[in-house]
Amino acid sequence: MTSVTSPVTGRVIGLEAVPDPVFSGAMVGPGTAIDPVLEPVVAVAPVDGIVVSLHPHAFVVVDGEGHGVLTHLGIDTVQLNGEGFEVLINKGDTVKRGDAIVRWDPATAVAAGKSPICPIVALEATADALSDIKEDVDVKPGDTLFNW
Repeated sequence: MTSVTSPVTGRVIGLEAVPDPVFSGAMVGPGTAIDPVLEPVVAVAPVDGIVVSLHPHAFVVVDGEGHGVLTHLGIDTVQLNGEGFEVLINKGDTVKRGDAIVRWDPATAVAAGKSPICPIVALEATADALSDIKEDVDVKPGDTLFNW
């Protein structure tokens, strides 16, 4: 079982509340979402593993069991072309839960008219593969969001 932890500080709101049908409909996979604090944050690895995809606005870490966890920093933030983001590591790096991956200011996304909501998704998983999904609670990096 893999415990997936929060990459940012904020409030867990659930995937259904994400203002993007691809995430809210769990088309990418099941998981949850966080409404982050609107201050500069460092998004951290939600699991131990290898960074297999890395963009300023999103990253995927695959753990030793082959579970890929997507962290998406804001909605439509790819359109910011990296503004407000600073990538701190490299694709292919091995990370431990809690290691810094991207420095981000969610307020930059809000100022550009984008949602700061951060989906955390279990890629290629089924909804029944997840358990203990947190709902409507405040979290900080390292707090468990769900088990896979």
